[in-house]
Amino acid sequence: MGERRSAQWYGGNDRNSYIHRAWMRRGLANDAFDGRPHIAIANTASDLTPCNAHLNDVMESVRDGIHEAGGVALNLPVVSLGETQVRPTAMLWRNMAAMATEEMIRANPIDGVVLLGGCDKTIPSLLMAAASVNLPALVIPGGPMKTGTFRGEPLGCGTDVWRLSEETRAGTMTEEDFFLSESSMISSSGHCNTMGTASTMACMAEALGATLPGIAGTSAVDSRLLEKSVESGRLIVEMIDKDLRPNDFLTKGSFHNAIVALAAIGGSTNAVVHLLAIAGRLGIDLTLEDFDAIGSRVPLLVNLQPAGRYLMDDFQRAGGFLSVLSQVKDLLDPMALTVTGRPLVDFLDDQKIWDDDVIATRNSPLVAEAGVVVLRGNLAPDGAVIKPAAASANLLQHRGRALVFDSIEDMHARIDDPSLNVDENSVLVLRGCGPRGYPGMPEVANMPIPKKLLSQGVRDMVRVCDGRMSGTAYGTVVLHVAPEAAANGPLGLVQTGDFIALDVAKRSLTLEVDEKELAKRRPSKAMTDAFAKPLRGWERLYVDHVQQANTGADLDFLQGSSGDQVSRESH
Repeated sequence: MGERRSAQWYGGNDRNSYIHRAWMRRGLANDAFDGRPHIAIANTASDLTPCNAHLNDVMESVRDGIHEAGGVALNLPVVSLGETQVRPTAMLWRNMAAMATEEMIRANPIDGVVLLGGCDKTIPSLLMAAASVNLPALVIPGGPMKTGTFRGEPLGCGTDVWRLSEETRAGTMTEEDFFLSESSMISSSGHCNTMGTASTMACMAEALGATLPGIAGTSAVDSRLLEKSVESGRLIVEMIDKDLRPNDFLTKGSFHNAIVALAAIGGSTNAVVHLLAIAGRLGIDLTLEDFDAIGSRVPLLVNLQPAGRYLMDDFQRAGGFLSVLSQVKDLLDPMALTVTGRPLVDFLDDQKIWDDDVIATRNSPLVAEAGVVVLRGNLAPDGAVIKPAAASANLLQHRGRALVFDSIEDMHARIDDPSLNVDENSVLVLRGCGPRGYPGMPEVANMPIPKKLLSQGVRDMVRVCDGRMSGTAYGTVVLHVAPEAAANGPLGLVQTGDFIALDVAKRSLTLEVDEKELAKRRPSKAMTDAFAKPLRGWERLYVDHVQQANTGADLDFLQGSSGDQVSRESH
């Protein structure tokens, strides 16, 4: 088998190589061990991850492409995280999924890997794993679902859940109609059809150079996804022959391109923690400041929910992801490579926009300066983020009295209390939702508007949280506050009635309490009681080792790469 990594298992005539070959002959022919590359298809298909359930079909197309190119394809089911299903939050297990996938890639007799993901945490965890092992690898995003409709109106999966839920709470939609819409919300296989985290991370994988160019955003039910999956299967064989590995194409320039793309598409703020974590596995010095410096003044070009009007079906119809990148080509790193071995910018020259109401041109952007803004101040010494494109313009500079909730349970118990001392100028503060505090950093930062204010027509308020926000959500939400309250961050010292000042233009988030007063304060008992340390299992390991949001919320001992070498034989 020559220099193939898999030859460490299958090559030779001793007892161990005999065992390795004999047990794999159930389905593999003799020539499978004559030098052909063995390629794992890391498959996150699962009935409990509904957005990824169709990936077994994608896997078969990848298998066809690998076989056509002379490789041996091997399905490798890996940890799958259903964003809507697992409790307390899928983010708690992103690092576990990455660690388990890393170990399985390294431990098995393979020469390369194809990564199949769709739902929010699956693509980030797969990329983190592949970066740590550094075998030839590429990503195939599972694609969004087709658009469903309710009473003649298209539904944005996720975004319209938040909207319809708020309208029901406000009394402008009946509960009967709300439940009727449920059957129309999810219309096919695939992930959310908005520019939520799943669509964003598919685009991020392509902007990083980790996919076949032109695949991001292809619908889960579009035959072209299977066509490109076959092509990706062929490509991974070429990558192995060329020894093209993640550290060859995932460079600082690749992350520069991802940040530009994140701004141009109006992507999810969740991409910030995921990109930071992936960069950490590669040893690339990526910081929050890079997101602001590179992306905050990039124009928003994509008119998709939650920041805009349209959905992923429209995005593809209008030209897709590469047509967006073609408009900001001058802002991209021209040297950053893709899995093809060619620079990303090489694929942008002939891209056209077919509907400029969905994808705007550079000369007529939806927002002149978009992207993620990084805030700092005495309330977030290590940073916090806000997505201005999803916020209300009149709230981007705001000062109001804090209304503090010590936990998500406290918020749910009190948010609709008619006697709640709150008005439209209040700043809602939710803590105990960071990586350690929850644990797992859930998507709860976009707190519901108090019912008494909804009935008055209020639909947005400034909200501050150490947790995350769904990529399908919207509002003037300051999130990823670091350090979190559970890590002794100043968010744990805020008291109801304190004034908080937000100034997005000045990049500031300020608690208007002097340092002497803060030095006297201690976290409330209700807050500290909510941070009971887990006794065992993954949660205990996670809480003991998770880092803060500003560095990607990875585990401290998983930073960097361990390579693909296995030190000992198994027999």
